[in-house]
Amino acid sequence: MAHAIIEYSANIEDRLKLDELIEKVHNAAINSGVFPVGGMRTRAARRDHYRIADGHPDNGFVHVLMKLGPGRDVATKKKAQDFIFAAIDEHLLPLVKKCPLAVSFEMVELPENRINQNNIHDYLKARKDAG
Repeated sequence: MAHAIIEYSANIEDRLKLDELIEKVHNAAINSGVFPVGGMRTRAARRDHYRIADGHPDNGFVHVLMKLGPGRDVATKKKAQDFIFAAIDEHLLPLVKKCPLAVSFEMVELPENRINQNNIHDYLKARKDAG
């Protein structure tokens, strides 16, 4: 189980290619070999109210937060982190070359005392079996 939440400043939305970024983060997480397809969720949240560095209106940010189910060792999490951040970095490189941009990535493990219900794995199997 992993959730990727992409936060970004509103001032870069028209240049961010958000749908592509969501797809790249999602696919990188899955292709890292650490997270199952049926447990992966990726979403984005635009932030309209923010202040970055000196407050100049050109300053932007992208922050990706990965929330993981418990139980993976440090080396496994680091492997996934590096793989996913490389995809983020590659996607944002053209924007980084054009404007002041703070890019960050954070991975946190959720506590065991959470509720998680998911029947998506069953549907994925049925789709695969159907052809």
